[in-house]
Amino acid sequence: MLNILNKVFDPNKREIKRLEKVADQVEALADETAALSDEQLRAKTEEFKERYQNGETVDDLLVEAFAVAREGAKRALGLYPYRVQIMGGASLHDGNISEMKTGEGKTLTSTMPVYLNALTGKGVHVVTVNEYLAHRDATEMGVLYDFLGLTVGLNLNSHSKEEKQAAYNADITYSTNNELGFDYLRDNMVLYKEQMVQRPLHFAVIDEVDSILIDEARTPLIISGSAQKSAQLYIQANAFVRTLQKETDYTYDEKTKGVQLTEEGMNRAERAFNIDNLFDINHVTLNHHINQALKAHVSMHLDVDYVVQDGEIVIVDQFTGRLMKGRRYSEGLHQAIEAKEGLEIQNESMTLATITFQNYFRMYEKLSGMTGTAKTEEEEFRNIYNMNVIAIPTNRNIVRDDRADLIYASTDGKFRAVVEDIAERYTKGQPVLVGTVAIETSEVISAYLSKKGIPHDVLNAKNHEREAEIIANAGNQGSVTIATNMAGRGTDIKLGEGVKELGGLAVIGTERHESRRIDNQLRGRSGRQGDPGVTQFYLSMEDELMRRFGSDNMKSMMARLGMDDSQPIQSKMVTRAVESAQKRVEGNNFDSRKQLLQYDDVLRQQREIIYKQRFDVMESENLREIVETMIEASIQRNVAAFAPMGDEEGWNLQGLVDYLNGNLFNEGSITIEDLEGKNESELVEFILGKVKEDYDQKEAELSEDQMREFEKVIVLRAVDSKWMDHIDAMEQLRQGIHLRAYGQIDPLREYQSEGFAMFEAMIASMEDEVAKYIMKAEIRNNLERKEVIKGQAVNPKEEDGGKVKKAPARKKDEVGRNALCPCGSGKKYKNCHGNLA
Repeated sequence: MLNILNKVFDPNKREIKRLEKVADQVEALADETAALSDEQLRAKTEEFKERYQNGETVDDLLVEAFAVAREGAKRALGLYPYRVQIMGGASLHDGNISEMKTGEGKTLTSTMPVYLNALTGKGVHVVTVNEYLAHRDATEMGVLYDFLGLTVGLNLNSHSKEEKQAAYNADITYSTNNELGFDYLRDNMVLYKEQMVQRPLHFAVIDEVDSILIDEARTPLIISGSAQKSAQLYIQANAFVRTLQKETDYTYDEKTKGVQLTEEGMNRAERAFNIDNLFDINHVTLNHHINQALKAHVSMHLDVDYVVQDGEIVIVDQFTGRLMKGRRYSEGLHQAIEAKEGLEIQNESMTLATITFQNYFRMYEKLSGMTGTAKTEEEEFRNIYNMNVIAIPTNRNIVRDDRADLIYASTDGKFRAVVEDIAERYTKGQPVLVGTVAIETSEVISAYLSKKGIPHDVLNAKNHEREAEIIANAGNQGSVTIATNMAGRGTDIKLGEGVKELGGLAVIGTERHESRRIDNQLRGRSGRQGDPGVTQFYLSMEDELMRRFGSDNMKSMMARLGMDDSQPIQSKMVTRAVESAQKRVEGNNFDSRKQLLQYDDVLRQQREIIYKQRFDVMESENLREIVETMIEASIQRNVAAFAPMGDEEGWNLQGLVDYLNGNLFNEGSITIEDLEGKNESELVEFILGKVKEDYDQKEAELSEDQMREFEKVIVLRAVDSKWMDHIDAMEQLRQGIHLRAYGQIDPLREYQSEGFAMFEAMIASMEDEVAKYIMKAEIRNNLERKEVIKGQAVNPKEEDGGKVKKAPARKKDEVGRNALCPCGSGKKYKNCHGNLA
């Protein structure tokens, strides 16, 4: 009964039927499009653009544009998209995820929706997981787009600002997800509008979408500046932690990877550092350093979580096995690992700008993606990104043999069996791809194979430069390739001559990953486009996944049966038990990503407000109105503080006078007599009038260009410095907010309300600072906008046909601070025009 209901209500089947109709329409135009000459085919691009400008939508153009892109691919690339590729392309255009198996031609599939959406002139971003793939696809598919009259840009980390601007201004831009996110953050830190490189975010097609939007979703992109801190405490904490013993001094929980000091451990710390109480408020920093050193020693492992390269700690991505150069663990953990490995300890950093991939990609008007493995995460894609996963049928049926897992009692027994299997297949010439979860596993198996004299290639994060070359040869007769999880993602393994007859590519997994998707990706390396193939996973009861979530029943069953290492269990029951463990982990990971997003959404709303305000400041010709609004808000707030409405007995006019003369006017400009006898609104009106008088006077003394640039310098400086402090404060709030749960308070709600209050306070502080510096500061030298954190002057350049004028110098003779001011006011220079910020 349930199967019948599934057939009737399966949304994927309904969607496939709709996509088949689109494919029918596109295929119906094949002959007509094939009859066009190259020039006529190219002219279709301009025709489509014109029709779009005249009111037709991209949906109206879809069938014809797909037919043109398909015919163009045949002529420019010698490739003709299959029916299933048309369906996959239509699904991408709808803003969905097309799940297409390995070898089904996802790169070619994307060309049709990319071409169609590029006709709008708003730019299309094709996002890949690494620069090698971005460069490869931009070069190979660029031939097609160029043939059809569209421009293609490639955005690389090494490119200059001018090269990036050119890449983003192209119709189609190829880039990595990291570079897109960092460019967005950098664009919102520039001091001149002309230095921005990105256009508004229109449409993105993400290749390997699960890797980017799921696996990397928990890792925020961060631009940071150096915050000076002493390395000595890290070294001392590291030396102390080395003396501790497990169970006696600390406990470690493998499931949560949590490390805690025991009572004895705390006593030892107090004796070692000669203090009375480790948890005293004065020892918070020391406590933090000890905990991070403990974590570095117990839960962070060399060649699993990180590698040492050129005297630096480089993080290994746990999902892909790639090295994440430039990324650092936060909160001092990175420095603790540096101390553990005896390396030079780098400075801790201060966050200047940050965003998660979740929030970056949700800013696109339309988002789509392709992968071979997304169905297991469908709920997350739908809930967080509003994208459905559409499983596109394969062009040919899959004939790969996916065998049930073999489970051994010990790791050693498992590895011996793996090597025997490889040796047997190597002898008959069948190519083998061995998948490992960690770098150290790949090196262990490599050592076993070397002992047996079996030649092989090792593909892990330590030599990923040769990745494409190794993967290209992995399907040849007699080749043995050991690869970490990345397994050459995005590169097809094509079978060499005579390999089909030997049974195709054999994929051997040495451990189950905590995510089913990663296992499915490994399986998917074999059996592409209807090729034969076989996959087999070898597990042991000592594997991390089995230790963390494996059933104790299974261990006792193996013991009861008296099974030794030469006898594996092979049963569907074991496979199901492993998959249910994986589902639990996936559920936990989804929950943590969802929670991260809920917290990050608070900062996202604030970030959007600040970045819009920054852009408006840079774009505006005249900021006076904005500045006056900020000054007015500051005055209202301070008047209300010194002279609260309805409480005249509590008024402090002397305090208000001191505040005004200290922050807005020159000494003695405002007296108590000026303020007496006025109510609150009259006070605000009087002070504002005085502000406008002084503002007008300042404007009369300066040139128009100087005054306008002066306003921008002050406002940008205030916005940037306050925002950076706010990010830091929000991060600290977030670190401790979970403790509120002990008081039966929802930490997220507290974070939202406190974050909002802190944002309001930051805006108020920003307004006060702008008011103070606009009114009190004078221009002595050339005006230059400065980056707050580095204090380096950034000079504007002539770009995009528009010249940003550098404010002219205003020379002044040096005047002694106690001499009369040369303006003729009769006041001392320090109390008049010498009042510099």
